[in-house]
Amino acid sequence: MRTVKDWWLYQGSGTSAERRARLLSTPAPPWRAFNGEGAHPPAGAEGPAWERTRARGADYVPDDAETDAVNTALYLRRPLLVTGKPGTGKSSLAHSIATDLGLGPVLHWPITSRSVLREGLYQYDAIGRLQEASLEQLRVTTGAAGRRGGAGRRGGAAGRARPRGGAAPAAARTSLSRFLRLGALGTALLPAEQPRVLLIDEIDKSDIDLPGDLLTVFEDGGFAIPELSRTALDEPTVAVATADHEAGPATITGGQVQCRYFPVVVMTSNGERDFPPAFLRRCVRLRMEPPNEEKLARIVRKRLAVDVTEHPEYARFVKDFVERRAEGDLATDQLLNAIQLRLSEAWPDEADREKFLDTVMRRLTGPTA
Repeated sequence: MRTVKDWWLYQGSGTSAERRARLLSTPAPPWRAFNGEGAHPPAGAEGPAWERTRARGADYVPDDAETDAVNTALYLRRPLLVTGKPGTGKSSLAHSIATDLGLGPVLHWPITSRSVLREGLYQYDAIGRLQEASLEQLRVTTGAAGRRGGAGRRGGAAGRARPRGGAAPAAARTSLSRFLRLGALGTALLPAEQPRVLLIDEIDKSDIDLPGDLLTVFEDGGFAIPELSRTALDEPTVAVATADHEAGPATITGGQVQCRYFPVVVMTSNGERDFPPAFLRRCVRLRMEPPNEEKLARIVRKRLAVDVTEHPEYARFVKDFVERRAEGDLATDQLLNAIQLRLSEAWPDEADREKFLDTVMRRLTGPTA
């Protein structure tokens, strides 16, 4: 039986709403307190995106080391950097946090070698805006020419009401906000009444500059959108679409986004590169080890409702999995696949057992991968 520690927020005592209330009432360290203004609506615990988060997070089985690290990050308002081999559940941890605390759908930023900071903050469709401006100018010019022609035939002065080439009225100008959308990181930094969970997945695949670029945003808890800052006098407050497609637009004033509560940031890494010390010291670090037999049994019980201690065949699969993993990496879902197949009465012949294991538990690394 797992012992729940009194100081835990994530996986702590009480209902999800009670744990979330304790999280929101826990004071931030003075150096991590932010004062974002506005009231962006909190993410709702409903809709397809929430159901996907809940389905993935509800069955996650954290151990004490993982729970301790998550709660440390929550108290300190710091990003959590999770490293470990593929298939150990690093990404699922973010969904588990969102589900356990009822913080709404996980915002997901998958990293590639081409990812840059601005992609995570916001996207600006400059070409779309240029095309729209050209069409608007064409409509204004065509309308003005028609009015001048009609006035000339009537001998009136209406056609001379505006000089040729005059600017379009302010009402005809296209709002810049139509061509902006906040990215996952930008959406997570909106000033909401409760934090969002942001998954920055496989950050070790990024360009060498991205971790350093993230430092300023993590320290400031906000960022500027220059395209909006330049037009703030004409349009001080705008509505901008967010990465949360099921939520409404965000209201941004003066081109500035500033969080009120630092988001729960989970960054995953497969350990393919090292990070600079300045980046590491601003993170709470967690090394996720492959689960042992006891934890594997808990995972099988949680995910498949099967107690391996009561089923010798499935207990044998757990042992096979651990033995094979010693010679090359395996992912936990490969064990779940094996048991699910037998629950469906597939591969029933004992003579095919080795072939079965080679099919569903093929190593991810090593000479036989």
